[in-house]
Amino acid sequence: KNIRKLLEDNCEYLNIPLTIFETNIFDVAGEIAEDYPCYMCARMRRGALYNKAEELGCNKLALGHHFDDVIETTMLNLLCAGNFKTMLPKLKSTNFEKMQIIRPLYYIREESIIRFIQNSGIMPLNCACMVAAKKTGNKRYEIKELIKNLGEQYQEVEKSIFKAANNVYLDSVLGWEQDGVRHSFLDRFE
Repeated sequence: KNIRKLLEDNCEYLNIPLTIFETNIFDVAGEIAEDYPCYMCARMRRGALYNKAEELGCNKLALGHHFDDVIETTMLNLLCAGNFKTMLPKLKSTNFEKMQIIRPLYYIREESIIRFIQNSGIMPLNCACMVAAKKTGNKRYEIKELIKNLGEQYQEVEKSIFKAANNVYLDSVLGWEQDGVRHSFLDRFE
């Protein structure tokens, strides 16, 4: 079965109403950012979802990010982008005034989701992304493996990474951004 048919069957089985709309995001993201389309694709998908949600009269956009996505994103930002930034479970959209993003699976481990799917009667869906399917050029897979390896040396490393985002001591950081304004520890000495 193709991914779309599986999605339709799963939603029907779970009695979840479904609205499907077509986009050409994969093609456009691949053209714009051929070497690493993931960021562009994610931004474009989010924009398309916002637009459709607004068109349907919705005020919330629920995304499927789970606990492992949160810690992987935190580590990606730390190691690849040079910042300490994570995902929030709920936030207001900056471009769509009346819209909020919610992440209802925020505290759920990926392994728990996999177990649920295996025992629920629904069929798992593979990602439609060609980059993810090849598992090449995707830093997320490298970070996932790194966290797994760290877990062999450090007990509950995933919980520590997650907890770190909840225990930031601003008196002990060199700089931070708040409400679009950059701050430095040097500001305290003026």
